[in-house]
Amino acid sequence: MTDARLIIAGGGLAGALAALALAEKRPDVDLLLVEGADRIGGNHIWSFFDNDVALEDRWLIDPAVEARWSSHDVIFPARRRTLPFGYNSVTSDRLDALVRARLGPRQLRLSAPIAAVGQDHVLLVSGERVEADGVIDARGADNLEALDLGWQKFVGRVYRFDTPHGMDRPIIMDATVDQKDGYRFVYCLPFTPDTMLVEDTYYSLLPDLDRDGIGTLIDHYVAGKGWTARVEREETGVLPVAIGGNIARLWDGVPVARIGLRGGFFHPTTGYSLPDAVRIAMLLIRQHDFSGAALHAVMSGEAERLWRARSFYRLLNRMLFRAAPPPERYRVLQHFYRLDPGLIARFYAGRSTAWDKARILSGHPPVPIMKALTSLWP
Repeated sequence: MTDARLIIAGGGLAGALAALALAEKRPDVDLLLVEGADRIGGNHIWSFFDNDVALEDRWLIDPAVEARWSSHDVIFPARRRTLPFGYNSVTSDRLDALVRARLGPRQLRLSAPIAAVGQDHVLLVSGERVEADGVIDARGADNLEALDLGWQKFVGRVYRFDTPHGMDRPIIMDATVDQKDGYRFVYCLPFTPDTMLVEDTYYSLLPDLDRDGIGTLIDHYVAGKGWTARVEREETGVLPVAIGGNIARLWDGVPVARIGLRGGFFHPTTGYSLPDAVRIAMLLIRQHDFSGAALHAVMSGEAERLWRARSFYRLLNRMLFRAAPPPERYRVLQHFYRLDPGLIARFYAGRSTAWDKARILSGHPPVPIMKALTSLWP
């Protein structure tokens, strides 16, 4: 097999994992990862449940995991549970260090803002044109107006505590907080006995993010727990939640392979992109033709396949966003969390069985019946 010159445009999560997988398993591919910033991954924490990533693929992501917990809590006004399956968090600092350690100097180019990409080249803002046999565009979300979307938006603050906070496992959802701007919950990741990420999250029909106002609410949440702490860092995010639309329209434009959010590779309900980023990296290393046209055909085909396979999750999203007023939407999740932990784990992994889907839709609906029925259609 002859070497193929491949450029990955964008060093976020999806681009970084694709590059790491190729560097490890496909040294025959002449790889270049190009990123506009001076570091990989930006300023982010990505998380996933144990079942979200196949055991045989964990070799790729485990070195970037900052912390793992064997269980986690969810808290609602009428239900509190500890779920007995693991949760993992990856930090951009560890991802950046991993990429720098594993990619050679010829394989990584930072501080190189990208102006445009084609099937066989990348054009930098500087005017330089870098040629390739194939290009993968991993520069983050684009053209999302092609889809019917809600949004999962958040502000997260990492706090350092004056004394140990006393938490030994995450709270994935604390929905006992005031419900505003859609379904709202607080998310807590206790990385060490004296550090914790506290994140205020909203499932909303609008992507607007009041960073300062939400930051104040997070401070109040921390103070209300009796904790004394100072903010060490802050991150924000606005993730798509798929309600409907046409995935082919997301791929309109230059016929270049796309991965990550740019290609529509995310869980329709959670907006999580890490499990798909791992799966796409595994798909990439199995390829034999790294030409731009071949990669575009493979990745666009996979995006369409997943879009069809995940229609059930978009149906549930329509119920969440359109069948209940914002202050009552938490009831949909509270109702969901009555179910078996194995079913819940498969849901987050995007692998719900036919029986799982029947169980999720069974029981007394937590929203008005007529609105629930009318919301099931796009």
